[in-house]
Amino acid sequence: MTMQSDGTENAGSAPATAVANAQETVPPTSPTPSAASPSAASASPSAASASPSPSAATPSAGAKTPKAAAIPSVAPSSASPRTAPATSSLAGRIRPNGTYQGVATVYQAGVGDGACSYGPSDDMMIAAMNTTDYETSAACGAYVLVRTANGASVTVKITNECPLPCAPGQLDLSEQAFAKLVPVSTGRIAITWSLLSSDKVGTISIRYKNGSSPYWCGIQAMGHRNPLARLEVRSGSGWRQLARTDYNYFLSPDGSGCGGAIRITDIYGERLTINGVALRPDVVQSTGVQFARH
Repeated sequence: MTMQSDGTENAGSAPATAVANAQETVPPTSPTPSAASPSAASASPSAASASPSPSAATPSAGAKTPKAAAIPSVAPSSASPRTAPATSSLAGRIRPNGTYQGVATVYQAGVGDGACSYGPSDDMMIAAMNTTDYETSAACGAYVLVRTANGASVTVKITNECPLPCAPGQLDLSEQAFAKLVPVSTGRIAITWSLLSSDKVGTISIRYKNGSSPYWCGIQAMGHRNPLARLEVRSGSGWRQLARTDYNYFLSPDGSGCGGAIRITDIYGERLTINGVALRPDVVQSTGVQFARH
């Protein structure tokens, strides 16, 4: 598979079981970003292939874990991504350089699967984003630095959705991540959090959804350092932007571009064009490339 440098955009689950029933020790704080102004519109996705994790106030039972995929030895013949100037024009509710207020709750994350459909996680420093800020899976894969008033902090990756009554600004942390801040028995704590462009990532991978074919396909990007703004495929008429689902796949309902070149853009406007990704359902294929750090 090959990756070409490209220009910048001009336009700017598993169900989890709650473990904490302790009374709230700190009153919840309304999410009011101090340096960002996300839209007040609320996205209310209904996952089709992975169930979101409930908040600590609404536990549920059961788990469905997608099949883990092997990583083939596929690498691009070139890797020279072009870095775009930092911009928040492509970001949704969660924007760079913003600090958000909310509360952290805790849930049993099991093997780490969730509404983002990534599958089991080797690193359990993960969290479920409230439905509003989840924004139809736009938050999937984002790295978030979480802080408490007493100075404790933890960096988590968003792999799941926390449905209502999780409020805007709320994060449902895995037990392992929550324990980095306060004892799990605390159950709930006031936090601030902000987007992080992680330096502890490998390279981006692409996966086609089960059932994908030249006539219909779902495409997922995994392991991206920065949140994705869009995914496009090359068709006969040029680049076609695919719609994103709440379970974190981009769909081509008529098969246009399936098995061809893929172009991904992060919220900073950097675009990477990737060639040579085979149309192999449920197989994680490495691209060998990554977005720039901000």
